[in-house]
Amino acid sequence: MSRPAPSPIYTLRGAGGPLNTLHFSCHDGDTPILFSGSGKGAIHIWNLNTRRAEKTLEGHAGCSVIWVSTLQTADTLISQGRDMRMCVWDLSEGRSEVVDSVWTGSVGFCQCSTLETSPGHYLLASAGEQTEEIKIIELPSKTPVCTLVPKAKLGMVMCIKLWQPTSGAGPLLLAGYEDGSLLLWDVTQRSTLSQAKAHPEPVMCLTFDPQCLRGISGSSTKTLSSWTLDRQSSLQLQDDVPLVNPGVSQLCIRGDGKLLASAGWDHRVRVFGWKKLRPLAVLQYHMDMVQSVAFSDHQDPRQRLLAAGSKDQRISLWSIYNQGADTGRDSEPSDDV
Repeated sequence: MSRPAPSPIYTLRGAGGPLNTLHFSCHDGDTPILFSGSGKGAIHIWNLNTRRAEKTLEGHAGCSVIWVSTLQTADTLISQGRDMRMCVWDLSEGRSEVVDSVWTGSVGFCQCSTLETSPGHYLLASAGEQTEEIKIIELPSKTPVCTLVPKAKLGMVMCIKLWQPTSGAGPLLLAGYEDGSLLLWDVTQRSTLSQAKAHPEPVMCLTFDPQCLRGISGSSTKTLSSWTLDRQSSLQLQDDVPLVNPGVSQLCIRGDGKLLASAGWDHRVRVFGWKKLRPLAVLQYHMDMVQSVAFSDHQDPRQRLLAAGSKDQRISLWSIYNQGADTGRDSEPSDDV
């Protein structure tokens, strides 16, 4: 018999709107924090010890917040809203101030992506004013780096991921487009390295593991598409992963490269083994579409959590894989769910 579906270890309520984005900050010795962005324009800072919101930030004029992340530490937060602005927040010593902002001109739902290039310096990629363009700037100077526009008509840019190859070459960017295509961009050369048609519908989300040069993407269909980069930086489509129900909002790989989580339109979170993409669990709690999933970055495996944010205005926290008492490795369910 299969094991019964697990329950969340606790839930967070009070976001006041649909949960579009989640981001953990769980550094050793610090209070574990979860940031959330809602469809009502609020950013909540959740203390995971007290399980309450310590602070609520309002910086996007009531417009939906679609992405939040931290730069280096939890003291510097960056948020993206449907007001076509990105805000940089100073949260140090109890402050909650917007110290800088960037106008993107983008009216879509494409989440930004950051990459630290040197201590305190970042590249920030965002969808641009034109539907197909991606703009990259350097932070904190806000110096424009480049604008990437595909030669073919691929429709709106839907999702992006900046990353740094271990070979020491310049930064690369993966992008998913409205026509279902994936493009790999060389940021330094402003050129396309590879293109693949991964989905028949718009690419709704993607994630990438630079350690094994492997990624996965989702759309409105009932399959996930897995793909790799070969030594010539060419995208190679691999096996599709079937889903019971169509539609995925977000995909997230755990930091240790063992697990993949998907946020489903069917109100469910699905967990897979990342190596073989074997289904491990279906997490059922939410009453509406799950729009965001995030793994905590805590160094202690016993403190690693999975968070899911839903259109039902709730955040669920899960701890499915406990530290093995004898093996020192994460124990996984023996039965597929």
